[in-house]
Amino acid sequence: MEYLSIMKTVKRNCILWRSSMIYTLTTNPAIDMNISTKGMERAKVNRTFDTVYTPNGKGVNVTLTLKHYGVDSTVTGFFGGFSGKYIVEELEKRQVPVKPVWVDDTTRINIFLNDGEGEFKFVNSGSFVGRDQQDEMLHLFETAEDLSCLVISGSLPPGIEPSFYESILSICKKRGVDVVLDISSPKLKDLLKYEPLLIKPNDEEIEEIFGIKIKNEEDILHVLTFLKEQGARNVLLTLGSKGAYFSNGEDVYYSSSQPVKLLSSACAGDAALASFLSLWLGHPENVEDALKRSAATGANVAESNALGDFAKVDTYFHNIKIRKVEK
Repeated sequence: MEYLSIMKTVKRNCILWRSSMIYTLTTNPAIDMNISTKGMERAKVNRTFDTVYTPNGKGVNVTLTLKHYGVDSTVTGFFGGFSGKYIVEELEKRQVPVKPVWVDDTTRINIFLNDGEGEFKFVNSGSFVGRDQQDEMLHLFETAEDLSCLVISGSLPPGIEPSFYESILSICKKRGVDVVLDISSPKLKDLLKYEPLLIKPNDEEIEEIFGIKIKNEEDILHVLTFLKEQGARNVLLTLGSKGAYFSNGEDVYYSSSQPVKLLSSACAGDAALASFLSLWLGHPENVEDALKRSAATGANVAESNALGDFAKVDTYFHNIKIRKVEK
């Protein structure tokens, strides 16, 4: 399917989704400050350039990428202080619906610095979220009438225990709400029993959470089968520059990657997930184009500050190779 035809498909999907809504949850949002320098020296004034401030958090990135592809979604999360207010206001300026839960602490600010040779990441722990605020968020998911799919991304802030995930998935299971999980928490192992619609682990997370080391494609097929048996209905397994695998429990597909010069990896994985969902949620049979868009978008974002402008996605889309894996 050519790119223009894909965009027409997305517009048709938007009509179908007006009566329902994708929600994204970012429990630990942030302002991301992306900066560049020509090198760093200790005890010297190091001048920076190309500073970019963006409202951020993994679920926020998913929503902004979905919006780029014509798919509406609602941002939820815990926000506090001047930085939390900035994120909510910036999203509203972009016509993104936000349902914030406000906390007393200040939303974090993360720094991603590129010195011309590589990237340094300075990531803070986040604001404290109390029990009352957690209950407020759970009530939101219990009562949101238009909630049809919830994308949960990112880390937990101080104050929230991993059992919070189970509370959310229990509510979604009872309501018939599809859940997409992109979390690196060891709790992922326990959440598969809730049969999430899609999970997006990477090879490092598979080893850390499930104790399975991936060395070759045979290992990958074993992992995909194992995750299906544990409850995951679909799996998007990412391998960084080595590409990605997708399994729906019946068929397995491999997607190549697009080589780029890394500027900032901060948003690339979130954009790759969202761009996959932008096609696949409406047309789950269209796996190949969803994987191409995912790889192309993730690569373009990785060579950009923050999410960038997606200007090279169309070009990269045609470079991605998809292979159906023989089991």
